[in-house]
Amino acid sequence: MSVLLESRVNGANLYRRGKVRDVYEAGGDKLVIVASDRLSAFDVVLPTPIPDKGKVLTKLSSFWFGKTEKIVPNHVITTDLRRFPKAFRDVRSLNGRAVLVKHCERINIECVARGYISGSAWTEYKALGTVAGETLPAALLESEQLPEPIFTPATKAESGHDQNITRAQLAGLIGTDLARELQRLTLELYRFAHDYAASKGLILADTKFEFGFHDGKLVVIDEVLTPDSSRYWDAEVYRPGAAPASFDKQYVRDFLVQSGWNKEPPAPPLPPEVVRGTSERYRECYRRLVGKALS
Repeated sequence: MSVLLESRVNGANLYRRGKVRDVYEAGGDKLVIVASDRLSAFDVVLPTPIPDKGKVLTKLSSFWFGKTEKIVPNHVITTDLRRFPKAFRDVRSLNGRAVLVKHCERINIECVARGYISGSAWTEYKALGTVAGETLPAALLESEQLPEPIFTPATKAESGHDQNITRAQLAGLIGTDLARELQRLTLELYRFAHDYAASKGLILADTKFEFGFHDGKLVVIDEVLTPDSSRYWDAEVYRPGAAPASFDKQYVRDFLVQSGWNKEPPAPPLPPEVVRGTSERYRECYRRLVGKALS
């Protein structure tokens, strides 16, 4: 296993350091995105990295970008460091973590697809009988599969929580035609990935996508169908009426809640068993979807 908390690339301009990813300018309209092993919870970056997490995010996104490019183009140019600009080629810590992409004009909307009712959607449904303002059938159980997948957009926040909006509000923000196209693509991507995951013994409960424009063409960007952007469950232990364990950072969230932390910086360090268990869940998700161990 390897650990990268922050990347350093001599001779390259750092464009942005986010909660998880470091983004560098790569000349022209290109960027290099590096997935670190940083982990955020409750909108706070934790002091303890999760080994191999960044590799899982990069390699699994690359896997899914390849599988979905017939549905919608993406921003990827290459993950082969030998084809990166010179400053990046010999930085060994980037291997398996970096992707060279087209610099796109991002649409500041989180495009969420939900096939099962869980998480924040379950919280809203219990209180109001709706999700993102849309009325759902009565008497659904927690984690129950919905009659059809639904599209629940949210405005993308630079800091703090994303804000759920209705489809009508989305159309008001970006126009009816683009809103319909984002909904269509989001649900088509979800259905494709849900069926593939099911063939591997996993349930894709929900996921989110980001889109942008490159040369006037709509493309999917950022990451796709990773444990950070998606809720995967083990199909063997799934039962409606409870919250199944997911292949993501829920293990960390549970520890932090039990620790009594007030959800304000700084966050407490994670104990070794939580770090180890979280890393194992990320790598297991990759292994089951891709069919081989992370290398």
